[in-house]
Amino acid sequence: MQNSAVTVDALSETEVRRIREDFPILSTQVNGHPLTYLDSGATSQRPLAVLDAERDYLTTLNAAVHRGAHTLAAEATEAFEDARSALARFVGADDDEIVWTSNATEAVNLVAYALSNASVGRGGAAAESLRLREGDEIVTTEMEHHANLIPWQEVAARTGATLRVIPLDDDGALRMDEAARLIGPRTRLVAVTHVSNVLGVINPVEDIIAAARAVGALVLLDACQSAPHLPLDVRALDVDFAVLSGHKMLGPTGIGALYGRRELLEIMPPFLTGGSMITTVTTTEAQYLPPPQRFEAGTQRVSQAVALAAAVRYLEGIGMPRIAAHEHELGTRLVEGLSAIDGVRVLGAGIDRPRVGLASFDVAGIHAHDIGQILDDSGIAVRVGHHCAQPLHRRLGITASTRASTYVYTTRDEVDAVIAGVARAIDFFRRA
Repeated sequence: MQNSAVTVDALSETEVRRIREDFPILSTQVNGHPLTYLDSGATSQRPLAVLDAERDYLTTLNAAVHRGAHTLAAEATEAFEDARSALARFVGADDDEIVWTSNATEAVNLVAYALSNASVGRGGAAAESLRLREGDEIVTTEMEHHANLIPWQEVAARTGATLRVIPLDDDGALRMDEAARLIGPRTRLVAVTHVSNVLGVINPVEDIIAAARAVGALVLLDACQSAPHLPLDVRALDVDFAVLSGHKMLGPTGIGALYGRRELLEIMPPFLTGGSMITTVTTTEAQYLPPPQRFEAGTQRVSQAVALAAAVRYLEGIGMPRIAAHEHELGTRLVEGLSAIDGVRVLGAGIDRPRVGLASFDVAGIHAHDIGQILDDSGIAVRVGHHCAQPLHRRLGITASTRASTYVYTTRDEVDAVIAGVARAIDFFRRA
């Protein structure tokens, strides 16, 4: 399942409350109230299994990986590569198709660098075939996170390629008629988000990928908001690249990943150069390791990778289809409850559209920051601002919104608390 309605049973409230026991931070108090954490779209919380995995690595295995012949270094390397295998399995890739990065932003920039700097001198004629040139076109969308927009703006400026943008309709849905028109013979790359970090909608990426394949274009999928919440199989989707971020899927900050098809990674030039990504070095030239190590220069994020693997195993233990069902239920509850409040406009509100447990909204006459502050006074954590998606907000006629985002540990009562809190905030400001 990628973007269709979920048919498995959602998590029961009993199951969710048991899951919550694995997250120490959820038992804390904020401003004298129990924490109601509805900002998982920005950063998720971490279960004990993840916290323990990183601590156990640091207290028993910590050493430089892929270096040294001593036992500790060998065991650290094994743990590091086991983590790569766990993530590869999670997204349906092979081990050597997963490149560790600091975050998803770095992963997008890695691909952007390769497509604007590939040359005969760095990868041969095959690499030259990747390089974007004047007259080529890059297609993205009006709803992208800045991390999947600005790098392509820069590539277009460096190479002379043209950046095309699939627009949205008034409800925040992608204009698929325009997508069919914009993806054409000159298109070399389509970069699209799987799930909007503002609207919570699951985009019809299969149709976009099919259009790209029809003209021979590459596809990069931003999976930051889908990998934590939906079953994801990059090979079944037939994408060339996918990026994700650990801190949005129960893992630590400072770790992300790029999936790349093996045959593409093999001809791409490295983004960062230095130690650990070479075979032979002279004073005038260097020979690079095969991927993924070619793209992992310097000291790696070893404990973070180990912790992310623990997060993956935790999610798999619950089951991604059931997590998706839980998210869909909470997202629908959010949209229905918020839409029923006078003066609230939920962005991309159509509840008949596939979605995750995320909803952003605008309140007529009240700034998003004021809504967020009132909610915070009651211990409710939400996100306010443009959520690194200014073009989307501009298209919908606003500068900022309030976003409530759920996860596997979110209860129905917490969703109801957000809805009630928004109603109280509106009443407060209207009376004031």
